[in-house]
Amino acid sequence: MDISLLRHYVVVAHELDLAKAATALGVSHATLSGSLNQVEALVGAHLVNRATSTMSLTEAGELFLVTANDEIAAYEAANKPPTPKAGGKAKANKGKGRAPRVKGEPLPYKKRQSR
Repeated sequence: MDISLLRHYVVVAHELDLAKAATALGVSHATLSGSLNQVEALVGAHLVNRATSTMSLTEAGELFLVTANDEIAAYEAANKPPTPKAGGKAKANKGKGRAPRVKGEPLPYKKRQSR
C-alpha cells in the first residue's frame, strides 16, 4: 500500500472531517475522498462511517488506524536522512607538509640555491 494513502487515512481518522483533513494535508476534498476509497478497497472493509452527519471510525477502522500508524513510523524510521558526522571540515594540506618558507633560508632538499 502506498504510504501517502496511509497518511491520508490517518489524518482523516484523527480529524474525522474530510474538509479539515484536506486542508491539513494540502490536497483537494475529492483527492482525499478517492484516497479513502482506495484504502477501503485495499483493506476490504469499511473503515469510516460517512452516512451520519458526523464521521466516525468503524471497529475495523480503529484497528487499521493502529496498523497504519505503525507502518508510517516504520517507513519514516527506515527513510530518515543519515545524521552528519561530528566535527568540522578538515583542512587540506598544501604542498608536501613542509614548513613554511622563510626569507633568506635555503630551500629544503637543495644543495645550492639559485640566484
